[in-house]
Amino acid sequence: MTNPFDAIVLGAGIVGVSTAVHLQRCGLAVALVDRKTPGTETSYGNAGLIQREGVYPYAFPRQLATLLKYAGNRAPDVRYHLGALLKTAPFLLRYWRHSRSDRHAAIARLYAPLIEHCVAEHRALADAAGAGGLIRHQGWFKIFHDARTQEAQTREAQKWFDEFGVAFEACDAAALRQAEPDLSASLVGGLRYPDADTVSDPGALAAAYARHFDSLGGRILHGDANTLEPGWKVRTREGDITARAAVVALGPWSGDLVNTRLRYRLPLAVKRGYHRHYEPAPGARLNHPVLDVANGFLLAPMSRGIRVTTGIEFADRDAPKTPAQIAAVEPMARGLFPLGRPVEAEPWMGARPCTPDMLPIIGPAPRHKDLWFAFGHAHHGLTLGPVTGRLIAQMMTGAQTFVDPAPFRADRFCPGFRVQVPFFVVRRNAVL
Repeated sequence: MTNPFDAIVLGAGIVGVSTAVHLQRCGLAVALVDRKTPGTETSYGNAGLIQREGVYPYAFPRQLATLLKYAGNRAPDVRYHLGALLKTAPFLLRYWRHSRSDRHAAIARLYAPLIEHCVAEHRALADAAGAGGLIRHQGWFKIFHDARTQEAQTREAQKWFDEFGVAFEACDAAALRQAEPDLSASLVGGLRYPDADTVSDPGALAAAYARHFDSLGGRILHGDANTLEPGWKVRTREGDITARAAVVALGPWSGDLVNTRLRYRLPLAVKRGYHRHYEPAPGARLNHPVLDVANGFLLAPMSRGIRVTTGIEFADRDAPKTPAQIAAVEPMARGLFPLGRPVEAEPWMGARPCTPDMLPIIGPAPRHKDLWFAFGHAHHGLTLGPVTGRLIAQMMTGAQTFVDPAPFRADRFCPGFRVQVPFFVVRRNAVL
């Protein structure tokens, strides 16, 4: 391949394809490089929530009783591999410190502007990609087994509304039953977040965004991101390619390139998770995704059936599957909703890329000119894919950003570095 590109985007998950689309819309010549087909790794497996309510990122528990519960390694919502827990202890300690209530509140104030735009950005990109039918505008539910938990969660929802205008609807048992007649009658009520959107097939949505990128003139190539060399050059199945700039959007694999090969020391870790699809029992229907707050699993109506997703597993990213967590929640899920037989032969497993301050890394690399980072979105990769893509494109082309990018810059973890932010001088036909 002889013609150089303006930009190479490494990683074809939801963040990478969204970034590639926005850069291509700016009139740049963009290559999207991944070892696999777009949308078939981490972006394939999640709860399908575009979380407009998610202004407070998921914190590390600080209550002693909760920590003691998890220490036994039998809780349905959190499991761990002991070796991985010891290896990531410094990361977890920093995560725990950032989760203190006052620090968590400060982080939420930085995070909220990203979350604020998530629904509008997804809808605009889905409509442009002809994928609007994959997005449902009906919100999702938290559901409760006892009044005490419901009251605590309602107080928290009121706090989110007072601080950030996040809408919610409190439902008693009768209202929940009206919305979801096939859920267990033992539930005492729920909370609905009406401004969130949900997705019937997250992998298909990422694939649709990739097809849209292709229709704009972008190139989708198969290659190994770890062959990246300053210049910027990457080896692909279709031949070596070069570009003026490169974007690392590799999700849980970002550390392999950024820390191992490029010698950064960004604090990155993963939380693994599982899902499995089940047929609904004859005549049964689930209208919304529903989160069992007490047990930390979610049921979501998907194109392949009812997707049961687990909480988190602290383990090495590439360690063999240990689907004990989904085995533990399956009977609970069957008690909530009449599930039929599983669709897949075994559960799917993926990993969420995390930072200790719960904020993604979006912006220029501290030590490499024309290298950009877009990873570390933890539980909100799907939610923030199009927001991140638009923000990165604006930063790279020198446009006015629609969100202040300063809180997400990589140099917050690299004291002493002063980033010289490069811009593309010419922006052709920019649509930002």
